[in-house]
Amino acid sequence: MQMQLQALSFQTSAKLPCSFNFPAARHPKDVNVMTKHLCDGRRSISVKSLPRRVLLQLMGFGPISLCTYPIFAAPMQEMDEPEVIRTLKLSNGVRIQEIIEGEGPEAHDGDYVQVNYVCRRSNGYFVHSTVDQFSGESAPVTLPLDENQIIKGLKDVLTGMKVGGKRRALIPPSVGYINENLKPIPDEFGPRRSLLSHAKEPLIFEVQLLKIL
Repeated sequence: MQMQLQALSFQTSAKLPCSFNFPAARHPKDVNVMTKHLCDGRRSISVKSLPRRVLLQLMGFGPISLCTYPIFAAPMQEMDEPEVIRTLKLSNGVRIQEIIEGEGPEAHDGDYVQVNYVCRRSNGYFVHSTVDQFSGESAPVTLPLDENQIIKGLKDVLTGMKVGGKRRALIPPSVGYINENLKPIPDEFGPRRSLLSHAKEPLIFEVQLLKIL
């Protein structure tokens, strides 16, 4: 099979082994008008105008060939692998996720630390936060890393954190608000009452370590 193609506004000329002549279509839908002719004892066709799909098929680029030879198909975009956040489970049932590791000094048992936090129920229901949900303004709290003054589960979360770090933790009630005097707890009556009403269920704390005092 011999093929000669000239690309002028998609006008082509080709010689193929058959006996049909395809004149230029007078109407966009009139692509099936054919005229027979013989030339030099050989059967040939003169193609004046062909749709792109027909031309690609004549050249061998059908849907199957594009699948067989992916070099002609559209390039596949590279996808970034999703970041995996590992969960650490402590022996007391606290589950900790390291969101941001932090680059500052590390907090130790007995230190006083300044933090921002958000407290939610295990179903995601908001309970309390040091950051205003609407204005974004924060009122950090100072906590001693002493399990006699703050809830033990949160002390375990903060111990070993670096300044600038951020952790999310699920704290079971056995190491949570076992009495009403443990910090952190809101000063306002409404938020305080709301927090203590959920003291007997697991709570999620998302805490950010701002500084070590």
